[in-house]
Amino acid sequence: MGLTSHSVLAIAVVAAIAAMAATVWGWPRLARTNVPAVLGRIGALLGTQVAVLCAIGLAANNYFAFYSSWDDLLGTGGTGPVSVQAAAENRPAGAVPPPVVKAQLLGHEKVDAPGGGQDPQQVGQIQSVRITGSATGLTTEAYVYLPPQYFQPAFKDRRFPAAVALTGFPGDAKNLITRLNYPGTALQLVQAGKMRPTVLVLMRPSPAMPTDTECEDVAGGAQAESYFTKDVPRVVEASYRVSSEPAAWGIIGNSTGGYCALKMAMRHPEVYPTAVSVSGYYKAAEDSTTGDLFKGSAQRRNEADLMWRLGHLPQPKLAALLAGPLAGDGDYKKQTDAFQAAVRPPMTVGQATVAQGGHNFKTWTQLLPPSLEWLGQHLAAV
Repeated sequence: MGLTSHSVLAIAVVAAIAAMAATVWGWPRLARTNVPAVLGRIGALLGTQVAVLCAIGLAANNYFAFYSSWDDLLGTGGTGPVSVQAAAENRPAGAVPPPVVKAQLLGHEKVDAPGGGQDPQQVGQIQSVRITGSATGLTTEAYVYLPPQYFQPAFKDRRFPAAVALTGFPGDAKNLITRLNYPGTALQLVQAGKMRPTVLVLMRPSPAMPTDTECEDVAGGAQAESYFTKDVPRVVEASYRVSSEPAAWGIIGNSTGGYCALKMAMRHPEVYPTAVSVSGYYKAAEDSTTGDLFKGSAQRRNEADLMWRLGHLPQPKLAALLAGPLAGDGDYKKQTDAFQAAVRPPMTVGQATVAQGGHNFKTWTQLLPPSLEWLGQHLAAV
């Protein structure tokens, strides 16, 4: 049974209740002052506490999706995304990159749609895929949501707009389905005429787990920025009926994914001219999960600071939406207002807000429908 299985959680809860009941029932027998009784009391208390903590830990993990599997929790197994080739910057000058590898289909996920039907022509389809980058040598797993129109005969020759969606770190890409329900939200917006049918590519923000790359091209390390700005669009275009026109592409993310979305759009508006940052920050994190991202380079560190970019570099032709709470998420509102005030044409920026909210899925779920609607309105029709 998987780590996030409801059966595992149910077993843990039952075990915790049983441990507490056994301790209460057997305590009178352990009330003596001899050594076996004292050891029994210690064992009963420790066993009960471990059982309760395991149940609480599993419940918290199921809610926040910190770890998606036993391998993820224990750091074992080889299913996670890893670097499998030399970094692009180490390739010989003039070398021809390998041909694009189409997305590898791994399976399907259920679309959370009203009525529970799964007819692709009615609700679309979620494909679990592996995206291998020929430019960077990075490989990661993702989910691709294809809207109902993708399967309808009337649209058989249509090429659809596309958007990359990034979760936070170290979240699993599946959070974007199970917790935020990107596919179901997009489906409802399309059905209501508030969003064009769009192919969504749902991903983690780091293609080199367990390292948090902050979507940087790390010197001598993972070329995460190039993976998302070169490899991912090329693979998606080769694998699905999506437009190759930049105006039909966008990027959206929450938390670390929000920072990555805005940063990569600012750096590469020719790839992602439309971006949405949901509760994103504005400066690359540097901690034990990132390691040394910049290798001592002050210039690279500055270029990863989005406020610094606004003040020191030409502003890109980019439409951005900053979505977050007015209160409750630390300095988010203050930093976002400062960022918006520093924006100048040709860049444009707007805000979507809720009155109160933390840095959590509840807040992001509230912000997702208006964020996706805005994104859909800015993706060019093809």
